[in-house]
Amino acid sequence: MAKGSYDASAISVLEGLEPVRKRPGMYIGTTGPDGLHHLIWEIFDNSRDEAMGGFANRIEVTLLPDNYIRVSDNGRGIPVDKHKQSGVSALETILCTLHAGGKFGGAESGYKVSGGLHGVGSSVVNALSEHMIAEVHRDGGYYMQEYKIGKPKYAVKKVGKSDQTGTIITFKADVSIFKEINYEYKRIVSHLRQQAYLVKALRITVIDARELSEADMDALDLKGQMYLGDLGVEAPSMSFYFEEGLRSLVAFNNLHQKAIHKNIFYTEKLDPAPSVFSVEIALQYVDDITPRISAFANNIYNPEHGTHITGFKTSLTRTLNNYAKKNNYLKEKDEAFTGDDVLEGITVVVSVKMPEIQFEGQTKAKLGSVEARGAVESVFSEAFNVFLEENPDDAKAIMNKVIIAVKARKAAKAAKDSVLRKGALEGMSLPGKLADCQSKRAEDSELFIVEGDSAGGSAKMGRDRKTQAVLPLRGKILNVERARLDKMLASEQIKNLVVALGTAIGDVFDISRLRYHKLIIATDADVDGAHIRTLLLTLLFRHFRPLIDGGFIYIAQPPLYKIQKGKEVSYAYTDAEKFAIVGIEDEEIDLDAPEEPVEEGAEVEAEVTTKKSSKARIQRYKGLGEMNAEELWETTMNPANRVLKQVNIDDAEEADRVFDVLMGTDVANRKSFIQSNARTANLDI
Repeated sequence: MAKGSYDASAISVLEGLEPVRKRPGMYIGTTGPDGLHHLIWEIFDNSRDEAMGGFANRIEVTLLPDNYIRVSDNGRGIPVDKHKQSGVSALETILCTLHAGGKFGGAESGYKVSGGLHGVGSSVVNALSEHMIAEVHRDGGYYMQEYKIGKPKYAVKKVGKSDQTGTIITFKADVSIFKEINYEYKRIVSHLRQQAYLVKALRITVIDARELSEADMDALDLKGQMYLGDLGVEAPSMSFYFEEGLRSLVAFNNLHQKAIHKNIFYTEKLDPAPSVFSVEIALQYVDDITPRISAFANNIYNPEHGTHITGFKTSLTRTLNNYAKKNNYLKEKDEAFTGDDVLEGITVVVSVKMPEIQFEGQTKAKLGSVEARGAVESVFSEAFNVFLEENPDDAKAIMNKVIIAVKARKAAKAAKDSVLRKGALEGMSLPGKLADCQSKRAEDSELFIVEGDSAGGSAKMGRDRKTQAVLPLRGKILNVERARLDKMLASEQIKNLVVALGTAIGDVFDISRLRYHKLIIATDADVDGAHIRTLLLTLLFRHFRPLIDGGFIYIAQPPLYKIQKGKEVSYAYTDAEKFAIVGIEDEEIDLDAPEEPVEEGAEVEAEVTTKKSSKARIQRYKGLGEMNAEELWETTMNPANRVLKQVNIDDAEEADRVFDVLMGTDVANRKSFIQSNARTANLDI
């Protein structure tokens, strides 16, 4: 073809499942860890959709040796008879053809509502797997078919009789698509626990059988066996079953909170509108200021909410205002409750199921179906009115909670007006402790938040003044987990940080005014430093979340050791690096350390000698303040050498719970959390 010509010969046609392998990101988002786990969700969703339709009540997900995943359910079993359009079995059609399945064409096609990729999921997983096995129990028979990279190895065959019904899908992700195949058991458990809450009376079991030997697997002979858990296999497992559905999920989310009313509100209504199959809502208020809103559409989590949450918020505000006026909590002259007032301290889960569902974007993060708003508004308004009337003690507690929020809002507004509107937004001078950079371009500018004046002094002298600013903090900042805005802004440390950032805070927060596109937390490598870092991350998570989501927050990784061998100076950030630099093995160390006890925080020096190496002098840094300006620049601030960890939140709800436990007031829960997670912590002893 001549250079630059464009005719029919230039057009490529990808057949079958080739488009999936050519552009996997279009179908599963990414070929990283998220996409890898998405394969499990897609197969699981098919089993869960059977349960949502009332055809199954048990699903098992098993991690097997050699990176195989096995998902089984006791549903109806995928049909195996010949499909008239494709000319092959329905099983092969579903697993080998895009846009084939029982999720198109409404209830007559098999499903009233469904999640997943609307019938695309199974075939996508097959296309991205080097090996897949489908086993089906139905109509008195046991059937099987295997696939290699999405193509059948043989026609569907009947391999025996069966008195069960259900489907078993086993697949092995293709290593040429997913460069690293590492399934996270904890992540899978967390996702499937959530799904169990969303489908009442569904038992979901997760088994990690990856450590089983080849002999163990041969002895099990899994062919035709519905559930590994019934075979007495010894392997880590978790099983979930929640008779009360969303009520149980609200109780779980409030595990580390103090509820202000006893009864959890719950309602479920089927067919509330022609285009909405069901609306299900559960809520409870707790003694906290943070709202916790979980949104689901067809059992798919919607982190960016959508029309169903818009309808809920509108109805909640209207219902509580009407109740307050009717029962004299609000006088006619009083202003009404705002949306923020009624959401303070609420834990709520809203789940809608719709036959024809629309999301905004391919990630399904936000529901776009307009009909969901009206359905949620009407269902919630009617049911919540009844709840308030029938539970006067609960209603009184909720009213008192909202009235406290109103008073706090007014106090916070006064503080904001005096500190921010006349301050950071209208030219308030930057804090005196801040050593600002010369650059006025936020894209080029960095702010180092350092611990104490000593480290601040070294950082100010060692920095690149053109692009690097330094703000020293004096000691531990206020724990903002339960502090309102007016109390926060009374803290000099927090006020200085807010003014330095330039974004303001609360409802006047404006990320476009951020003065630095890298905020680098640089604290000491000891317990106090870790505490200060946690306090700062709590502040950022609760009040500057867009900075975390935008990738602006980093944690500096200063070296632990300075190592001098003759005239050569090196820095080590881990013990492994230290041993590598010195040129010894751990067991070869002979430390000629000081005999006198060393004061806490003082630098520790020692000499190391081995049979293989000459003497090396090792200095252990306990704090940034021990480094001179040149050392701090060379190891922690110089972009060419430094190590930074970017802060991100993969699971916002889990992060929210961890902050509740670590920074909240429940000492018993905090102690329990620390004890149960101690073995995974990095300790500096």
